[in-house]
Amino acid sequence: MKVALSWLNEYIDVQMAPSRLADALTLSGIEVEAIEDRYAYLQGVKVGRVLQVEPHPNASHLKCCLVDIGSGTLPIVCGAPNVSVNGAFPVAQVGTTLPSGLTIAASTIRGMPSEGMLCSEAELGLGEDASKLMVLDADWKPGASLKEMLGCDDPVMELGLTPNRADCLGYIGVAREIAAIQNSQWRRPDVPPSETTGDIREMTSVTIQAPDLCRRYAASLVVDIAVGPSPFWLQDRLLSIGLRPVNNVVDITNFVMMETGQPLHAFDYDRLAEHRIVVRTAADREAFVTLDHKERVLDSEILMICDGEKPVAVAGVMGGMNSEIESSTRRVLLESAWFDATSIRKTSRKLGLKSEASHRFERGVDAEGVVPALLRATALLVAVCGGRQIGGIIDAYPNPHVQVSIELSADETRKLLGCDVSDDEMASILARLGFGVEPIAAGRWRVAVPSCRVDVSRPVDLMEEIARMKGYDAIPVTLPSIHIPPSAAAFAQQLRDGLRNRMSGLGFLEAIHYSFISEKACDQLLLPETDERRQTVAVLNPLSEDQAVMRTSLLPGLLGAMQRNLFQQQKHLRLFEIGNVFLKQASEKLPKEREMLAAIWSGSRFGGTKWFVEDSDCDFYDIKGILEALLEGMGWKAAFERADHLRYPYLRPGSAAQVRTGYQVIGCVGQIHPRVLDSFGLKQEAFGFELDVHLLQDLQPPKPAAMALPKYPPVSRDTTLIVDKNQMAMAMIEAIRRMQEPLVEDVHVFAVYEGAPLPEGKKSVSFRILYRSDRSTLEDEAVTQLHQRICERLIPAFQASLPGGN
Repeated sequence: MKVALSWLNEYIDVQMAPSRLADALTLSGIEVEAIEDRYAYLQGVKVGRVLQVEPHPNASHLKCCLVDIGSGTLPIVCGAPNVSVNGAFPVAQVGTTLPSGLTIAASTIRGMPSEGMLCSEAELGLGEDASKLMVLDADWKPGASLKEMLGCDDPVMELGLTPNRADCLGYIGVAREIAAIQNSQWRRPDVPPSETTGDIREMTSVTIQAPDLCRRYAASLVVDIAVGPSPFWLQDRLLSIGLRPVNNVVDITNFVMMETGQPLHAFDYDRLAEHRIVVRTAADREAFVTLDHKERVLDSEILMICDGEKPVAVAGVMGGMNSEIESSTRRVLLESAWFDATSIRKTSRKLGLKSEASHRFERGVDAEGVVPALLRATALLVAVCGGRQIGGIIDAYPNPHVQVSIELSADETRKLLGCDVSDDEMASILARLGFGVEPIAAGRWRVAVPSCRVDVSRPVDLMEEIARMKGYDAIPVTLPSIHIPPSAAAFAQQLRDGLRNRMSGLGFLEAIHYSFISEKACDQLLLPETDERRQTVAVLNPLSEDQAVMRTSLLPGLLGAMQRNLFQQQKHLRLFEIGNVFLKQASEKLPKEREMLAAIWSGSRFGGTKWFVEDSDCDFYDIKGILEALLEGMGWKAAFERADHLRYPYLRPGSAAQVRTGYQVIGCVGQIHPRVLDSFGLKQEAFGFELDVHLLQDLQPPKPAAMALPKYPPVSRDTTLIVDKNQMAMAMIEAIRRMQEPLVEDVHVFAVYEGAPLPEGKKSVSFRILYRSDRSTLEDEAVTQLHQRICERLIPAFQASLPGGN
């Protein structure tokens, strides 16, 4: 919001320089993002004295002038009737941009050179007279800055208001804030009584059919008005903050809205069917043309302002073409209302329609400010438009505002703020801010919250008010002296940091995405209808269709990142993400959150280089190796078994495994299913894994212990078994480990083969077992006997045979 200090001074005497005022507001929580000089353009306008005036040789209505601007003379072509020799007038030099947007340039007009422009009041934004040049004091020296000579100084502050400070979306709210900072008084604008005629209740009525969405609707009626341009003072006020004047009626509603923070709307009374107002929700698929000439398709959740037959405005957002103020309008029905903030916010987002009114309504307006704003605008309509007010107003108020009352403790306030604020100072600060403070005991008050402060509802809100008025810089900086022992939360953070660091060390880049995904993400991941991950939590006000629900998997975000990288020709990707997923619980209001780790690898195995080794694309065993390195580096032993396709449908069958530590399944690893890649528009294979970090927190790894290096050499033995081709090698490795032979140090697969001369449906699996003793060097015969025993136990357990039929 923009605030011009010349306008602000109508409501409070500002006692600080603009820069100090900006600092004070910012420290109180009202951030001043910038201060602009409204009249900066006048720097290029000089005092000029006309030395010569001659008729234009090619245009009878123009004159060729020679103007002294102190540093020299300029030829200027001018058509103003009052230009004269020795006259002092404003001269806009080449390069100056006037309020109309016109930038002065050197030109040739009807064959004569013109290197500047003699200006009127209207052209300089200093008045409304455009018929003649602005006449300056004859004693002013040519070349002097017009800005300095006129004393034009009107700083305009740009306020970056947070959504909770709706009370400062009007000049009166800003004045109220400054008054609390200065400990001074602010003043309301005068609303002189106007002569009235008749009774408004005999000419119109207001019916509220949706009282939960429209809690108050007030209306007044002014007749015999003349619609036309606004007076200069009114146009100047709007232009000072960047609003475009339209006509006197619309300008008054905008002026009062910016003054009070209360939006208003003016209807052409004679275009309202049955001359009455009905507040109701729209019918499904009902069409309505708004003031921006666009047709909007409505639904039953959108609140509408209607006459006796049809809608005439989208409540709180924008009026309609069928009731707008025109030059022929003679009677105006003025609206001032209090609409439900959530309803207006949803409507604005559904229609893709933002306005100054909706910006205020969706943050919350002052329920008790509805009628004062209406009376102020009505008085201005009478004064500016020459109308007559019909007696009385209509104030439909089905849900009156109930004042919020909060009990506040001084001791609790000091404890929370961490600084010493006296009881008297607390009460004084709250009173200065407009709160009603009633003592109920020593150091305790009952605080009545003014209706304009819709953001204050709890004791901590009042404590924040005290803190920001006291000054955040007055709160001392202290460090906690208490010793905090390690906790589960500390281990969770250590685990998270460890996973993140190891993934980075393994060559993966961390991705961070929103927790919102598209509703179609579950379909893209091929999740079955019974999968719990389809039970998504809808976002009430999604930023876009692609962020409509809370995520139940991290993979959609990573695959989306892969898509964006491939569009930029980045084909070699290693990405990971650590974050929460959200699973809906039928019996609980809040979803169940689980922290997950997911990663994808696509493209080159070695990063695309062929300098040292012939490059190739990554495969299942690459991503499996990364997962093994990650878990073993953290202290866990990883085991792999065939994945359940129903549980992991987004992984390609036959190239997928579920990951286990001990007896706990903690995730999956494998190739992303081609159909999933197609659904994300990906033309390149990808491999990935998911881990449940929440489960890992319960599986704290054993603490690392130092071990002496082995003194004696190992002995290795290889064996090959022929088994069913569906038999998993990991199960055979696990079986060897479960035998708990003390001399077996390690076992791994080094070859798998299918095809002739093996029978159909069979494969050969070759193992290498490493034997070692920590007491002596092993003898070949003892190792051979142990190796034979192990093989003999494996053969019946897995219906295996040795090569050659033995």
